[in-house]
Amino acid sequence: MSDYVKMWEDLGMDLETHDQLCQVLPTAFGDVYLSQENRPEGMGFWDFVVSEIHGIRPSELIEAQKNGQKVFGTFCVYVPDEVVIAANGIVTGLCGGSQFWVPGGEKVLPKNTCPLIKASVGARLDRTCPFFRIADMYVGETTCDGKKKAYEILAEDVPVHVMDMPQMKRAEDYDKWAHEIELFAGVVEEQTGNKVTPEKLAEAIKIINNKRKALKRVYDARKADKLPISGKDALLMMQIAFFDDPVRCAEMCNKLADELDQRIADGVSVFPEGTKRILLTGTPLAIPNWKLHHIIETSGAAVVCEEMCTGTRYFENLVDETQTTLEGQYKALADRYMKNNCACFTPNEGRIDDIIRLAKEYKADGVIDVNLKFCSIYDTEGFFVERALKEAGIPVLGIETDYTDSDAEQLKTRIEAFIEMLG
Repeated sequence: MSDYVKMWEDLGMDLETHDQLCQVLPTAFGDVYLSQENRPEGMGFWDFVVSEIHGIRPSELIEAQKNGQKVFGTFCVYVPDEVVIAANGIVTGLCGGSQFWVPGGEKVLPKNTCPLIKASVGARLDRTCPFFRIADMYVGETTCDGKKKAYEILAEDVPVHVMDMPQMKRAEDYDKWAHEIELFAGVVEEQTGNKVTPEKLAEAIKIINNKRKALKRVYDARKADKLPISGKDALLMMQIAFFDDPVRCAEMCNKLADELDQRIADGVSVFPEGTKRILLTGTPLAIPNWKLHHIIETSGAAVVCEEMCTGTRYFENLVDETQTTLEGQYKALADRYMKNNCACFTPNEGRIDDIIRLAKEYKADGVIDVNLKFCSIYDTEGFFVERALKEAGIPVLGIETDYTDSDAEQLKTRIEAFIEMLG
């Protein structure tokens, strides 16, 4: 990625430290991804994106800024991309999934903060990620206490707008979220200088709905008895979907889905017959956090679904496209986004129902409930998740981890034992 050095310099990045990341990533990606056999040809697109991950998309964003567009960096699946797109803005995901950024976050955050939050803050403050440098504004949300305080720290360095996420799902909470979306639209209009109109918002809703449909097609292919794609490859597609152009993302996902459908018709599988099928649930796996998938899929099993923000929550449920007024569209957006079942909600039976439903749909032999260290809401909710799965007769393994490799061997031992127990 040496062609982008001038761009990184102009972004004020710490080139010496950033070079360390650029040297490590290709090896890690090769070990996890390129070592796989019989991968779909369509994965070549995502391999290319990773090979140019701090170059090609950042350069597109900078070019768009030169043409007057604004870039909004988001941390959560509750922030409605549709509103930004309706104002001719661009959305990019910002969550950090690497231990590389954690020490930078620990300079200003307690060590007993979740690694995703520490990595996100470290990526900005240590100036080692172009996406965090490019965004004109960050958009946060109140889904966890750690993130709320982290946004205050980031707000000293970059403009931040925080959306107040309801913590329950009563009728008044749906109304509150619709109002928050309306307020967000006002902020976006002020930042971009463009009005959000019913016509533009309707078009944006269709764009993001089409992206969701395309992602779902790839996931539906994973329901097949013979798996045409690995869980690692599906995860990579999902991770990149958070910052890719949504129209291009839909196009490439549909091409991949076409190939997977043909593979299913031809009886092609990337795993041996009888491989145990695992559904993952829990905290999100931001790029380049591939550790758990790699351990599972080198331990005799396959990941067939992720009930996570980096999984089904990102694409399930479409926004109603029939509304013709902003009031109706904001309500339609609120109705769709409030269907996501984050552990921040109380009560949260919907997530339990989703896990059991998805385990059946994807014919999972077992479920692994993963929690990033110090994420208290998912850790606590794990009690209800594991109890419900046991009552439903679905084997479950609860684990806690972070971004380091220090627990890799211990995790592998536990996961291998769990897979063996599945019979």
